[in-house]
Amino acid sequence: MEFWRRNLYILWGTQFLAMIGMNLVVPFLPFFVRELGVTDANEAARWSGLVFAGPFLTAFFSTPLWGKLGDTYGKKAMVIRALVGLGLSQILVGFSTNVYELLFFRLLQGAISGFIAAALALVTTSTPKEHTGYSLGFLQSATAGGTVLGPVVGGLLADTLGYRPIFFIVAGLCFTCAIVILKFVREVSQPKSEQATATIFQNATLMITDKRLRIVGIAIVLSQSAALMIEPLFALFIEQFTSKTQYLSTITGAVVSIAGVFTVISAPWWGKRNDRIGFKKNLVVALSGTGVAYALHLVVPNVYALGGLRAGLGFARGGILHSLYSQVSLYAPDSRKSGLIGIASSLAILGNFLGPVIGGMIAGTFGLSAVFIVNSCIFLFIAYLIHKFLAETKPQHVEVKEALDVVE
Repeated sequence: MEFWRRNLYILWGTQFLAMIGMNLVVPFLPFFVRELGVTDANEAARWSGLVFAGPFLTAFFSTPLWGKLGDTYGKKAMVIRALVGLGLSQILVGFSTNVYELLFFRLLQGAISGFIAAALALVTTSTPKEHTGYSLGFLQSATAGGTVLGPVVGGLLADTLGYRPIFFIVAGLCFTCAIVILKFVREVSQPKSEQATATIFQNATLMITDKRLRIVGIAIVLSQSAALMIEPLFALFIEQFTSKTQYLSTITGAVVSIAGVFTVISAPWWGKRNDRIGFKKNLVVALSGTGVAYALHLVVPNVYALGGLRAGLGFARGGILHSLYSQVSLYAPDSRKSGLIGIASSLAILGNFLGPVIGGMIAGTFGLSAVFIVNSCIFLFIAYLIHKFLAETKPQHVEVKEALDVVE
C-alpha cells in the first residue's frame, strides 16, 4: 500500500476515535456540572454553556501557534502532541472537584489541543496533490462520524459507569491513538530550504491580504456560524412536530444524527469530485444546496419529511468544510501550509463559537423561523461570493494533462 494511503487510513481511524472521545461528554456535561455542586437550574445552565464553549475560546487563539510550530518542527509531532495534550486534559477534568476547576481544565483542553488542524496539515503534505480533495473529504468523514456516534456512546456509558470514568476512557483513547501514530505514520521530510520562517502574524496577514485566502477565510467563518446557529435550539423545533414529549430527546437525536450520517457518506464523494473537476463548482453547489435545505425547514410538514430533508442537508454539508480547507492548502506556500491551515481551523472554531450565540439572540428576538431564514441566506451569500470572486483551481493532474496535450 502506498504510504500516503496508509497515513490517511491510520489518521482516519485515530481521528474517528478521538472525535468519539471528545463527544462522549456532550450528553451529560450539564449533569456533571450539577454533580459538582451547581444545583440552581439557571446557574447550571449558565455554567454548562461556559464549560461547553470554553475549549472553543482558547483553541481559537492557540491553534495558529500549533500550526506555526508544525511548519517548524513537523506535522506528525504536532498530531502526537495534540493527542497527548487532550489525554492529559481529560484526566484533569476527571479529577475536578468544583465547577471552577472544570472550566479551567476545559479551557486548558482547548489551548493544548489542535488535533484536527494538525491531522489536516499532515495529510495535505503527505498526499499527492491529485488526491488532496479525496483525502481531506475522507478525513472529514471521520470527524462527522465521531461527532454523530460520540454522544450516543457517551449517553450509554454515563448510564452504565457514571460520569468520571468516561473522562479517563477518553484519555486512554487519546494516548493509544498517539502511540499508533508515532509507530505507523510516516511524515514527508521537508527540505531545509523550505522550513517555515513565517510568524503567526505573517500567516494571518497573508490570509487577509491574499484575495483567494481572504475569501476562503470569510467562507469558513460564515459557514460554520450558520451551521451552528440552529443546533442548540433544534429540540425546540422538533417539539413543534410531536406531542410525545417523553421521546423528544430520542427523536431529536435521531433526526440530528441523520444529517451527520449523510455527511459521513458524502464527504469522500465530494472529495473525489473536487479532484476530478475542481473545487469552485462543487463548493457553489454544496453551499447552495445547504442554503435551500435550511430554507425548506420552514415548510416541512411532519417529522418524517424532516428526516428526509435532514438527509439532503447532511449530504450537501459534506461538501463544504473540507473543500474550503483544501483551497487553503492549494493556495498556501509549501513552507506555510500547516500555519495557514492552523489559521483556517481557528476561523472555523470562531464560527463554532459565534453560531450558537447569534442563533440564540435571533431566536429570542424574532423566533425560531428567523434563524432558518438567516442561516439559509448566509449559505446562499457564501455561494455567490465563491462564484463571483474565486477563480476555479483546476486539479493538478488535469493541468498536467492539458499541458501534455498542448505539447503533443
